[in-house]
Amino acid sequence: MIEQEDALSVDASTLDRFEQLAIAAGEKILEYFDNRCPVWAKADRSPVTEADHAAEAVIVDGLRAAYRGVRCVAEEAVSAGVMPNVLGRAFFLIDPLDGTKEFIAGRNDFTVNIALIRDGTPLIGVVLAPATRMLYSGRPGYACMSEVGADRGIRNRQRIAVRARCEPPTIVASRSHASADTDEFIQRYPDAKCMSVGSSLKFCAIASGAADIYPRLGWTMEWDTAAGHAVLSAAGGRVMSMDGTVLTYGKRGQSSDVDFANPWFVAEGGPRGSI
Repeated sequence: MIEQEDALSVDASTLDRFEQLAIAAGEKILEYFDNRCPVWAKADRSPVTEADHAAEAVIVDGLRAAYRGVRCVAEEAVSAGVMPNVLGRAFFLIDPLDGTKEFIAGRNDFTVNIALIRDGTPLIGVVLAPATRMLYSGRPGYACMSEVGADRGIRNRQRIAVRARCEPPTIVASRSHASADTDEFIQRYPDAKCMSVGSSLKFCAIASGAADIYPRLGWTMEWDTAAGHAVLSAAGGRVMSMDGTVLTYGKRGQSSDVDFANPWFVAEGGPRGSI
């Protein structure tokens, strides 16, 4: 059991624990996927289901058992007004079911997301798509994609990396959160190929070399992006806000937005260019 946040490692053992917790949470979500699952509206009018809460309990309980004293910031707990008073240098960001709209609609592109943040940077992240059993993992200097077997074992692990920017680029955008500002951004690349993907899988598409740019010119929260950001960074990509600064985490007391809200950003792979 890790009792001090500074002792929390960013090595394979921590990544492995994240993977196992994501798989367990994913199995819990699939118990609800083929059955009618009650849906409620949160204060921000976004949907939430029993599956969200059940998966979050699996992850948070597992992290607290393994890492005593390291704070957890989890989407549904925060929605209920439960969050740490002090984050510390290192903390966990959890989105137990990103892409709830996709989940409710019976589509496959919803994900489980767990990330370790240290000094505002996402260092370790896992993104699991339970319905397709695809797992994306990242820690400093190492990113991979794997398959999860019916026995919950991880197989066919492959290293991944961003590709050199294609011209025209492939732009991946949100299926459920399209906006006029995003459309205007995409028009800067008149010959671009466009992919529509739900949840944090957009980061993973860039990390695995299937896409080049993901513009998010709309509202997101840190738990929506942290795990995918960690995977993309490990694969050689970056996530930048529109003012050219790196997207950071642990944002509280913001004058223009709520705690943990992100500014607009663009995620990209390949050679660094201008957003």
